[in-house]
Amino acid sequence: MSEKRKIIIFYAIFLGCLCFSHKSFSQRTQIRGFMDLSAGLQNNKVSFTLGEQDLFITSELSDRFSFLGESVFRFTPSTPTTFSVSIERAIVKYNFLGNHNLLIGKHHTPINYWNDTYHHGRAFFPTIYRPLLFEADIIPLHTTGIGLQGQNLGSLKFGYDLMVGNGLGSDDVLDNDKRKSVTAAVHIKPVEGLRIGFSWYNDLMSAGSKTHEGKLISWDVQQNLISPSVAYFGEKIEVLAESTWALNHTDTTGTKQTFAGYLYAGYKIKERLVPYVRFDRLHFQEGEILFDKNNTTSIVGGLRYHINYLTVVKLEYQYERTELERDINKLTFQIAVGF
Repeated sequence: MSEKRKIIIFYAIFLGCLCFSHKSFSQRTQIRGFMDLSAGLQNNKVSFTLGEQDLFITSELSDRFSFLGESVFRFTPSTPTTFSVSIERAIVKYNFLGNHNLLIGKHHTPINYWNDTYHHGRAFFPTIYRPLLFEADIIPLHTTGIGLQGQNLGSLKFGYDLMVGNGLGSDDVLDNDKRKSVTAAVHIKPVEGLRIGFSWYNDLMSAGSKTHEGKLISWDVQQNLISPSVAYFGEKIEVLAESTWALNHTDTTGTKQTFAGYLYAGYKIKERLVPYVRFDRLHFQEGEILFDKNNTTSIVGGLRYHINYLTVVKLEYQYERTELERDINKLTFQIAVGF
């Protein structure tokens, strides 16, 4: 074999190994999208609604580093025909040991099962709308900060989240005071489909801050949120029960308690068809200063049909009764897709 041919074969083998090595350790990025459309009947009026469009990105940067990003395009009620873009999650994760991870960025606050499990892709929601405790902003949906996380540890598949971040009244780029929010959550999965969890959230909202609804707070408010949850999604039965006790304390008003909770239940008649019900309750103590007091009860009943894994249609009726507004009777049809 000539020297020239040997050199050609050597470089061919070298380039082949280089290409193979590059493929083995190359960055892998996946981009998914979610969208929902609905039609609703309320007050003898039919309305068609364009829901959120969710851009969901995951990327394996290396064998230990990964990235998760979620951006949502949604209609802005205050400006007709205008849509806004919000970054719902942007997380860099470092797997430092086994199932233990360090996370930095903007997170869904790991305060209960729903907020920890469901992102903005409505195709995965068991119901059309989120429970009332989310709509009433009882819990902080997002936290920008740093966290430690462990998953599926031991025979009980124990999991934990410990997070420190910008607190109440802050935004994604600046904390409004020196105090940081602290979230501590634990859960176990003793059998397939069952998750039992408990979380605690603590923060101080400084005087002069504004709530998500734009309400100006005139006193420092010390907040503690206690949230137990039980979720079971089996072959036939679906049950999800969660509640949050909010303890808001000021030197002027003392400690005021707010309760928010819901119970969801579904039953698979067939593999793809699930009738379901959900009961929601919001109760505010007199003198509550952080939340807008509006005791509310809601009952939801619906049918969910899975055309396939990423295409779901739901038909849902909701009755809602509040102390400040007229009763709501609403019938909604939704199609939610992933692509």
